[in-house]
Amino acid sequence: MMNKYVEEVKMLTLPDFNSDEDSIGHITVEGFKDVPFEIKRIFYIFGKENVGLVRGRHANRKSEFVLFNISGKSKVKVIDEYRNETVFELNKPQDAVYIPKMVWKEMYDFTEDSILMVLTNEYYDPAEYIREFDDFVNAVKE
Repeated sequence: MMNKYVEEVKMLTLPDFNSDEDSIGHITVEGFKDVPFEIKRIFYIFGKENVGLVRGRHANRKSEFVLFNISGKSKVKVIDEYRNETVFELNKPQDAVYIPKMVWKEMYDFTEDSILMVLTNEYYDPAEYIREFDDFVNAVKE
């Protein structure tokens, strides 16, 4: 049986408030409206030194996430406890992926101009991170 949280991973389309073709992009994200949680923390991954790197490589016991690129492109891979993978390509600012708690995630294939914005429902707590895949598998099976 698959981790029930992996089944909840989904693409979101953030609201684009452009009023006409000539307007500058304007995306606003509101907690409980555009994302399924209260936003408590925002961070981003940027810089050309991320090209060729894989970021993430962990799961979280409590944190849910919404990830989207405000510039450039990147990919997000989610992996279940049986090593089944699903890849999401983020290449437009309004394209986002929702990742619930207890899902292994990896971010990669960053372009040089990539700025990956991450919204989460929890404040940073290193104790809730699961950084070894085997520990993640054991936690899911508990």
